[in-house]
Amino acid sequence: MITSKQRAALRAQSNGMETIFQIGKGGVSDTLIKQVNDALKAREMIKLRVLENAPVFAREAAQQLAQECGAEIVQVIGSRFILFKRNPQKPIYEL
Repeated sequence: MITSKQRAALRAQSNGMETIFQIGKGGVSDTLIKQVNDALKAREMIKLRVLENAPVFAREAAQQLAQECGAEIVQVIGSRFILFKRNPQKPIYEL
């Protein structure tokens, strides 16, 4: 669990990040969960986007992916959200 101060610091660092995954009409699938897990292991923090034709809203998708991957939701704004999962071997972000 990250604190609100840590979450604020991560939000500030995520401003310039590119969106690397889009959730479309397929929703949150097993393949997407595996890809998100791999990306979190490599990057620690990723930005995702939910398209208009997706069967879920951004907050629902963020909660589902965070639960499946053991990640923390940093922020949900509109159709975009940011997930964070600490890599104990190679930490990238200082908390």
